[in-house]
This record gives sequence, C-alpha cells and structure tokens, in this order.
Amino acid sequence: MEMINALGRRKRAIARIFVTEGTGKITINKRDLADYFPSSILQYVVKQPLQLLDALEKYDIKANLVGGGFTGQSQALRLAIARALVKINAEDKSALRKEGFMTRDPRQVERKKPGQPKARRRFQFSKR
Repeated sequence: MEMINALGRRKRAIARIFVTEGTGKITINKRDLADYFPSSILQYVVKQPLQLLDALEKYDIKANLVGGGFTGQSQALRLAIARALVKINAEDKSALRKEGFMTRDPRQVERKKPGQPKARRRFQFSKR
C-alpha cells in the first residue's frame, strides 16, 4: 500500500493526514498522540473510526493540524482518518457513515453584529 492522504475540517481546524501500513502509531505535528492530546476523551475521538473497523494496529498516521481549538482539531482529525479509510477500502463507507464519521460538521461561530456586544446579545435596555 502506498501513502494515502486525506483532509478533515471542523470549525477553524484543518487536519491533513498521511496514512501508511504500520503498527498503529499516530503522530500529530511531530508529536505522539498522547502528548498532543493529553485528554483520554480526545484520544478516543481520534481513534473512533479505527476502532469501528478494527484497524487500530494496521496503519501509521502522520497528521498536520492547524487552527481551531483542541476539540475542533480532534474532530477534524477523526473526519480525515475516516476519509482516508474509505480511500483504502470503499466498502467501509456505509459503516463509517452510519456512525456519523463521514459527515463534516457545518456549524461555525456566528459573527458579531455592529451595535451589539455579541452575535445575538443586545445591550441592556433602559426605559428611563
């Protein structure tokens, strides 16, 4: 198997990954997964597509993550991994889609409006 690349996005986070056959090592920005995401919940989110297909120890993943916060980055990485697994084996797409790993979350932060302190919050109204 040659190197497979894929892209995942969530909010402002962008994940570019490169998948090769290997032992299950996940490297993010030249750091180990446990170093980059110390939270076990975020590590679980990243590994979800691999666990679903029992492929945790089949592939080595190198990822470049930019932008966003740690939650958005982990979810962008999950989408990229799912897309790469579909490139490797197209028959896995239905199982990944059923779990919701193939859908990009379209929600973005709403912009701040002029004359208001936030996007929807108004300044306090004073009758007198």
